[in-house]
Amino acid sequence: MTQEKILAALSHVQEPDLGKDIVTLNMVKDIVIDGNKVSFTVVLTTPACPMKDMINMACVNAVKLMVNKEAEVTVNFTANTSSNRVDPGQVLPKVKNIIAVVSGKGGVGKSTVSANLALALANNGAKVGLMDADIYGPSVPIMFGVRGQRPMMMNTGEAKGKIVPIERFGLKLMSIGLLVDEKDAVVWRGPMASSAIRQFVTDVFWDELDYLVIDMPPGTGDIHLTLLQLVPVTGIVVVTTPQDVALADAKKAIAMFGQSQVNVPIIGIVENMSYFAIPELPDRKFYIFGKEGGKKLAEEYEIPFLGQIPLVETIREGGDIGVPIMMTDEAITKTAFESFAATAARSISMNNAKVKRSTVAETV
Repeated sequence: MTQEKILAALSHVQEPDLGKDIVTLNMVKDIVIDGNKVSFTVVLTTPACPMKDMINMACVNAVKLMVNKEAEVTVNFTANTSSNRVDPGQVLPKVKNIIAVVSGKGGVGKSTVSANLALALANNGAKVGLMDADIYGPSVPIMFGVRGQRPMMMNTGEAKGKIVPIERFGLKLMSIGLLVDEKDAVVWRGPMASSAIRQFVTDVFWDELDYLVIDMPPGTGDIHLTLLQLVPVTGIVVVTTPQDVALADAKKAIAMFGQSQVNVPIIGIVENMSYFAIPELPDRKFYIFGKEGGKKLAEEYEIPFLGQIPLVETIREGGDIGVPIMMTDEAITKTAFESFAATAARSISMNNAKVKRSTVAETV
């Protein structure tokens, strides 16, 4: 066996989303050959790549079929998260991807989706931050069990004078709820709220992140416009529930971000509270809010459908006690969030590579 033969074999392994082989994409590194043993590293575009097992099997089969049927093949994986940023990098310079989680209305579980999306990405090895941009109704301090904690200020180094995010469950967190007493109402006009959001972006030391997830307020107002003008948003995730009233407002969010003066890519739609599920009866689904409204909306607008999140009592319990569902052993919802996060990461990678995004919807 030689490195040339190994690379020739691996040139037949396709990266499923990017449509090219892993050798052409320069994803193969560190080939080591020792007798019948061969090992190499495949560099993925995201730690949350859902195609990892498929790529692993394809690599092993390629070497055995085309080089040496007796080969003992070890495929290691690492990730260099892709980014499509072309801005000068003056804002959030070390953040590769910025994901805004939006909804047309409140009450659809946007904060729950944001929190567990961030955790699912982090659990796969990504560096992730979560910014709570809902100035009037912050949820992060309660959902992560950091009520009453206050962020510190950097005293030295490049970030001297900047705010250091609170860290919890491997995430970096920032929220207005960490700066004001939760008993106090934030009674601010639009410009003041927008100013606070600017501070979260420019005066917080986020450092290096693969993904910054922004939990946006409901609607389509000042804060949304401020962030879009200030931050190079990679794309948005639209959260809806199955019923018509939520879908109607989700369409407004889609319309806003698709406008020419905004024009931010839509990563996809996720349907929250899709059905009621009981852990004791995992195969039973009760569609109490309607069925597959979010999926039909995605098909109508020809954008990726990222998945369905069930309505389970433990989601509410976890949010109340400060332990999101991704940090528990509740299998039904945890699996749903893991699948959703992997599909979202895949859609982002395809956007960054400018591959036709509709293929995500076709394969979900």
